[in-house]
Parts: sequence; C-alpha cells; structure tokens
Amino acid sequence: VLALNGKIREVGDKILASNGKEVDFASALESCEKAGGTLATPMNEEENNAILGIVKQYNRYAYLGIKEGEISGQFKYINGAPLNYTKWHQYEPNGKGTEKCVEMYTDGSWNDKKCNLYRLTICEF
Repeated sequence: VLALNGKIREVGDKILASNGKEVDFASALESCEKAGGTLATPMNEEENNAILGIVKQYNRYAYLGIKEGEISGQFKYINGAPLNYTKWHQYEPNGKGTEKCVEMYTDGSWNDKKCNLYRLTICEF
C-alpha cells in the first residue's frame, strides 16, 4: 500500500503517486501494478511536468513506463503502444540495445538506462 502523505498529484484524468522508494524497474512496475496502476508514463508535456514535480520533490531520478522494443533504439510504452510524445535529453537515447529502460532526470528530460538500477517509483492510476 502506498503511504501518500501529500505525495499525490492529479494531471488530466491521471493520478500520480510515489512511495518514495528506489528500486529496480521490475520491482517498481510490480509495486505500481499491485496498487492497481502502472509506472508513470508521460503522454504529453503536462504529464511530463507533473511527474517532474515528484522527481524534484524527492530529488531522485525515476523510471518511466517506457521500454525499448525488439528493435534497438525504438522505445514503446510498456503496454506496447508506440510513443506519441518524447522528451529525450540531448544525444539520447544512446544505449543501442543495452539500455532498455527509461529514466527521468531532475530537469524533466529522459535518458535510456539499464533496468537493474535503483530509481524512484512513481505510479499512475
């Protein structure tokens, strides 16, 4: 269960929440799904900014609900849909198939990253 303590934000028809924990991608996704949601997935600038608000609050990078597909360099939402909005950091993504997950930096830009690092869990409902 997520302890909320004011760590909840509404954006559009989504609710974003973080438990403040830093775990690997699979664990973050699992905890969001157990709570009835999924990993935070920005579909537009407004949602990206709302997620960024939580990232800044904790001052920690966070995994996003985006993963690299079968084709190197081609990223998709974790539900398999193609990305319709991106905010890659300059020169990213550059993992060329070795960095399958995506993290958000504290400036709101994205970077492809290995999935076994510990990043902030932010869920959307």
